[in-house]
Amino acid sequence: MTDPAPEDALEELILGAPRRYTRQQVTEAAGLDLETGRRLWRALGFAEAGDDEVLFTERDLEAVRLMTHLTEAGVLDPDVREAVARSMAQSLSRLAEWQVGMLIRVIEGQGGDVTPRGSREIAAAVLPVLEELQTYVWRRHLAAAVRRMVVTAGGAGQGPGTWPLVVGFADMVGFTRTTRRRSTAELSEMIERFGSTTTEVIADGHGRIVKTVGDEVMFVADDAADGAGIALALQDRVRAEPALPELRIGLAAGPVLVRYGDVYGEVVNIAARLTSHARPGSVLADRGLADALTGDPRFTLRPLRSVAVRGYRHLHPWLLERAA
Repeated sequence: MTDPAPEDALEELILGAPRRYTRQQVTEAAGLDLETGRRLWRALGFAEAGDDEVLFTERDLEAVRLMTHLTEAGVLDPDVREAVARSMAQSLSRLAEWQVGMLIRVIEGQGGDVTPRGSREIAAAVLPVLEELQTYVWRRHLAAAVRRMVVTAGGAGQGPGTWPLVVGFADMVGFTRTTRRRSTAELSEMIERFGSTTTEVIADGHGRIVKTVGDEVMFVADDAADGAGIALALQDRVRAEPALPELRIGLAAGPVLVRYGDVYGEVVNIAARLTSHARPGSVLADRGLADALTGDPRFTLRPLRSVAVRGYRHLHPWLLERAA
């Protein structure tokens, strides 16, 4: 029996088991029909493959059986099963890409070559640690999310999954122009600084990052004052960061649909429109946030002329600043 190719050995190490099953074998063993199996595979973000191709391991079979059991127990609705898979896959695929990129930089920084055999040795040493760390971070975030749900249960919004939140967008000004003037190393440093700065400020302000898309971060806060404080603190920190361009920030408050780790609704749309209209270095708020901050001595809100933006002919912004 010949030894597997180095790249196959690396894949087997990461997957935790060798490829053994076709899609049809997995779906039949888990009690699913073949088309459902195809949809789940696509929802996880993987390229389509033939039904008779041996792609799946014992762990794949266990995972599909677990999803089936959760559905049968009423925990995971069949109508949302693919959406759950899609949401998890989007987050975890980004994490996996980042981790591989990090390992490649470590190898190259030590003067080595990225080879399947060398990668396998690193994966064998690092993978268990990363897996344990990810489980720890997940449990911490899960505990925090459950606590927020329990604490704010009395203030739920207008329907299932709807909560009163402050939604904010912080956008780097002139990002496209900046990327043309900077080297790859400088661009990498800028993105890293933006990520670390926004993560720290938003966490310190009792907010949560929803997602980061290139030059923009989207965040939420449960409290109006926390959302306003985060926006102003972001402006302060970025002004002190030579590697970062100025920010424009838009905030809106009200009922928001929270679904699969993302947020939706008119409040989100208004915050995005205000961000696109804000001047560099400024923070704009909507009427909902302005009303919620009325009487708070820490902030001043100056009404500006109404503006016409996509979807809104008369959007009324307020300029948010710290009280003198």
